[in-house]
Amino acid sequence: MTTRNTPLQQETFAFLDIETTGGNPQRDRITEIGIRFWRAGEVVGEWQTLLNPETRISGFIERLTGITNVMVADAPLFADIADELEQQLQGKVFVAHNARFDYGFIKSEFRRLGRPFSAKVLCTVRLSRALYPEHSRHNMDALIARHNLPEVERHRAMGDVAAMLAFFEHARAEHGSDAINNAIRKLLQRQSTPSNVPAELFAGLPHGPGVYRFYGDNDVLLYVGKSTNIAQRVASHFSGDHQSSRGLRLSESLRRVEFTETAGELGALLLELKQIKTLNPLYNRRSRAAKQLASMVLEEGAGGYLQARIARSLQPDQLGQYYGLFRSKRDAVAALRGIAGKNDLCGKLLGLEPTGPGPCFQRSLGRCKGACEGAEDVTRYNLRMQIAFHGLRLKTWPWAGPVALVEQNPDNERTDLLVIWNWIHLQTLHSEEELVDFQPGNEPVTFDLDSYKLLAKALLGKDKNHHRIIELPAVAQPAVLMP
Repeated sequence: MTTRNTPLQQETFAFLDIETTGGNPQRDRITEIGIRFWRAGEVVGEWQTLLNPETRISGFIERLTGITNVMVADAPLFADIADELEQQLQGKVFVAHNARFDYGFIKSEFRRLGRPFSAKVLCTVRLSRALYPEHSRHNMDALIARHNLPEVERHRAMGDVAAMLAFFEHARAEHGSDAINNAIRKLLQRQSTPSNVPAELFAGLPHGPGVYRFYGDNDVLLYVGKSTNIAQRVASHFSGDHQSSRGLRLSESLRRVEFTETAGELGALLLELKQIKTLNPLYNRRSRAAKQLASMVLEEGAGGYLQARIARSLQPDQLGQYYGLFRSKRDAVAALRGIAGKNDLCGKLLGLEPTGPGPCFQRSLGRCKGACEGAEDVTRYNLRMQIAFHGLRLKTWPWAGPVALVEQNPDNERTDLLVIWNWIHLQTLHSEEELVDFQPGNEPVTFDLDSYKLLAKALLGKDKNHHRIIELPAVAQPAVLMP
C-alpha cells in the first residue's frame, strides 16, 4: 500500500518542454516554454509562453516546430519572464524528456542574466528505460507508438508536454504507484560529488554520448573526456577512493562541468581529440598534438634495392606512398630498428647505419642476408621489404571529395553528419539539408595522427558497413597543415 511519504504524493512535478533555435545551449536560444504542473494524481496548473530568441530562426527550425520569426517578433525576452519562470518552478521537480536538453537551456538562459538556477531533475527517457528495459528506443515518437498514447502537436512545447504527461500516467497505471515511486527515488538520487562543487551542477548531465570538460578556479580548463554515457562517466571520477594524487588534485580543483552532446561515439572521440589538442587542458597527457609527425618512404636505390627514408613532410592527399605515422623522428627510427630485427633487413638500406663500403653491422651478426654487399637477390630482398612494411602502409583518401558519415541516436533524436576529407574532420552538421550548401571554409585545417587512425577504421575497417556514408561534390579543399 502506497504511503503519503512518497514522491508521487509529496512532490509537485513540473512537466516542461522547450523549443529552441538549435541544439547548443551555449549558442542557441529558447523560442517557447510550456509547463504543466501535476501533483498527487492531478494536473494543478499550466504555464506557457513564446519567447523572442534575439536571433534569427532558421528555415529548417521553422518547418520543424512551426514557430516562425514573425510569431516571436513581439514575444517577451527571456529576461522579461525570468522572475515569473523561477517562481513557477521553485520547489518543483523539473521533469522533461531528455531533461539534460531542457534543463541545460534553462540554466544557460539564467546564466546569461548572471543568475544561478537549479532544481531536482527527473528525465522521462531515463524513467522509460528503468520501467521498460526490454525496449531499445525511448524517444517520444517511440513512446507514443509503443503505448498508443494520444496524438499531439509534436515539436510544440505544450504538445510535447501533453505526450510526456500521457506517458507518465500510462506508466503509473501499468506498473502501479509503488514501482513508479521507487524508480523516481532512484532517478532523483544525487551522485556523490566533491564538497567544493554544488551537487546540482551534475543534475543536467546527459546519459548519452559526448564530451565533458572540467573547469577550475579562474575558469582554467582542467580536463577533457569523452563517454557514451556522460553522466555515468563524470560520476565515476568522484566515486570510491582516488587512485592517484593527480585524481585527488583534479577533484579538489573542480569548480564547474560543461558538456557537448554527440549522436554517437565516433563524433565524441573526434571532438575529444580536437579539444585536447587545441585547448591543452592541464590534466590531459595522452592525445596531445604531435610537434612534427614522421613517416617512412620506400625508394629504389643503388643496384635496384629498396631503401627506407624517414619523411618529415607528408602530402595528405597521397598518403598511400607513406608507411606508418609517428609522433617524432625518434619513434620512427625505433620502428625501423624493430622491422630490421624482425625481418633480417639491411641496416644500411634502412638508413640506420652510415652508408659506405662493406657490410652493415646486422650482416656481421648474421641478421642481414647481404643486400648491403650485393649478396642477396634484388627481387627477393625487395619482396621481403614490401612484406615487412605492408601493414604500415597508410590509406589514400578513396573518394573524389569530402564525405559525410552519419551518426544517429534515436534516444535523444540527434543526428550528426561528420564531414570528412583526406582523413580530416572538417565540420559536424545536423541535417542533410545543411549538406546542400556545405563549403569547407577558408581557415587551414590540421592533419592529425589520432584522427586519421579513428577515421580510417570507421570508413575502411571491418565496421565500415555500420555507418552510412554520403558522398559530397568535390569543392575547393582548405589548406592542410601538417604537424
